[in-house]
Amino acid sequence: MSGDAIDRLVARVAAALTARDARLATAESCTGGLVAARLSDIAGASDVLAGGVVSYSNDVKTAQLGVSEELISAHGAVSAEVAEAMAAGVRERLGVDVGIAVTGVAGPGGGTPEKPVGLVHVRVETPERGQGTSFSLPGDRATVRTRATVSALHLARRVLTRSRHEDT
Repeated sequence: MSGDAIDRLVARVAAALTARDARLATAESCTGGLVAARLSDIAGASDVLAGGVVSYSNDVKTAQLGVSEELISAHGAVSAEVAEAMAAGVRERLGVDVGIAVTGVAGPGGGTPEKPVGLVHVRVETPERGQGTSFSLPGDRATVRTRATVSALHLARRVLTRSRHEDT
């Protein structure tokens, strides 16, 4: 996806948030703040972006986002369950309408047969619904992180657009 296409995607997410009079926060592990950075690139970002938590370590996931140690032990930090808890936690802790979470294995190391490099879980939570997706992304570390960022923004756009249309 080109830089211009990503800019258009970010603008659509911002427009959807503005239409809902909503603010968003991110909880990011493997993307290291790239989702929040992309959103903060737009003029007027403070109207829609409250902030974010880069939760690379499990300690930060538990202390800052309220993800239970038991959940991490049971499913692993890279799991749909932890992504859901991260999104809900950032939404609650930062007092926003929308929480986006990303957790995964960006590589080049850290993968296992069960959770290979490129495995990413993304979750978006709103007052009306939560939706998550998981996928395996090919490429090197930078490519996985960029694709995960774009995937998180696409999911946010879809959830916000669907929620908005269903509200009317």
